[in-house]
Amino acid sequence: MSPNTCWFCKIFRAEENGISFKVSLEEVLQWSQSFEKMITSKYGLMIYKTYLKIEHSDENIDFWLACEAYKKITSQRKRISVAKKLFTSYIQPQAPNEINIDSPVRKAIIRNIQEPTQSCFDEAQRIIYMHMERDSYPRFLESKFYQKLKHSLQSNGS
Repeated sequence: MSPNTCWFCKIFRAEENGISFKVSLEEVLQWSQSFEKMITSKYGLMIYKTYLKIEHSDENIDFWLACEAYKKITSQRKRISVAKKLFTSYIQPQAPNEINIDSPVRKAIIRNIQEPTQSCFDEAQRIIYMHMERDSYPRFLESKFYQKLKHSLQSNGS
């Protein structure tokens, strides 16, 4: 990713030039307390999503967020349409953004896709959440992105 197009890089350049942005040190430190705190934080989610994009695993957060939106759909017609899009983007074998779920979960979704319920992606979403929480989240906390952001805010506070 080019430094000219990386919004994360622009944040650091702006910070180095004395221009502040809205995330606080307190908020950034809370991200390390739990995965839940990070993804429910507007800036935490944005920065984590950028990290996953660089790590080439942003399909996980994209799927998780799409499932959160899917659960709020009340129209059965729209639910069917969105379920099919989720299936073709993330679930079917060789999907463009295929997620890592086990075969029984994939088969259950395939069985239910014709008459999708509000909860038909819940198990896949739970698995993806666990993958992120146990795998990419700890790497994120150790990443130079998180560490540099934290250090930058700590330096500005002193």
